Amino acid sequence: MERYKSIKRASVLGIIGNIFLLIIKGIIGFITNSQAMIADSFNSAGDIVSSFMTYIGNKIASKPSDEDHNLGHGKAEYIYSMLISIAMIYMALKIFINSLNALITGSTYEFSIWLIIVCIVTILTKLALFIYTDKLSKEFNNLLIKSNSYDHRNDCILTTFNLISCLLVLFNIYWFDSVVGLGISVWIIYTSVRIFVDSYDVLMDKSISDTTKQKVYDIIKNHPEIKRVNHFNSTPVGYRYQISLTIFVDGNLSTFESHKIADDLEKEINKKIEEIYLAVIHVNPIEIDKIRKKKSKK
Repeated sequence: MERYKSIKRASVLGIIGNIFLLIIKGIIGFITNSQAMIADSFNSAGDIVSSFMTYIGNKIASKPSDEDHNLGHGKAEYIYSMLISIAMIYMALKIFINSLNALITGSTYEFSIWLIIVCIVTILTKLALFIYTDKLSKEFNNLLIKSNSYDHRNDCILTTFNLISCLLVLFNIYWFDSVVGLGISVWIIYTSVRIFVDSYDVLMDKSISDTTKQKVYDIIKNHPEIKRVNHFNSTPVGYRYQISLTIFVDGNLSTFESHKIADDLEKEINKKIEEIYLAVIHVNPIEIDKIRKKKSKK
């Protein structure tokens, strides 16, 4: 399936790119003792873990349904997205503590042109990865790749501040380096919590959005033979939903006719609404004559 192949390709590119950035950031960061660059290298280590989890989560999610998993393995995307967010929070806390200590003790570091070069290389690499993954996340509506896209975007912004802190060293301003380290950690925690909440909502079977629900009702409105609808329920299946509802039709219709209405409606919903994986519709009879009599009395 093209969706899973594209996400697999993006995760592999993310792993390769972040390994390269981890190496150059780590070497230059420790040589110069730049807390912002060291923090950035830890961030790249977390990105490697994130890309690896994206690869595994996508691989599991791509498996078709079987006897043990009737609705497929789509929720693996959200389990691994949650694991990614936890790993990112752990890394961010370590960065925060190290940067805070550096700010309190007033540590300094040696300026190097390599700091500038590494920042520029990182920004260009991450910008390219962001553009690619952002396009995929919008095309396939995948939380795993969306979280990776956020991560690449954040890295572009944070490394820009890292670049500024490197340039300020030329004016003997060292405290900004530690502040950038703190800012990086806080930003990572913020985005990680957002990913965690999105994953949690799906794993806890959060209902379908009101917008998508309205799309279903708009389709039903085009079928005057359907007199009433109730018992609308939804269950997340990976990045899509399974819905079930009950429709009421004229009780004078034959069993075949009433069930054909339900079957046709299921097919129409499945075809027209991308967010819905499967529609299951139960049909009940309703006495049209009684309804008409009640209306006439009024």
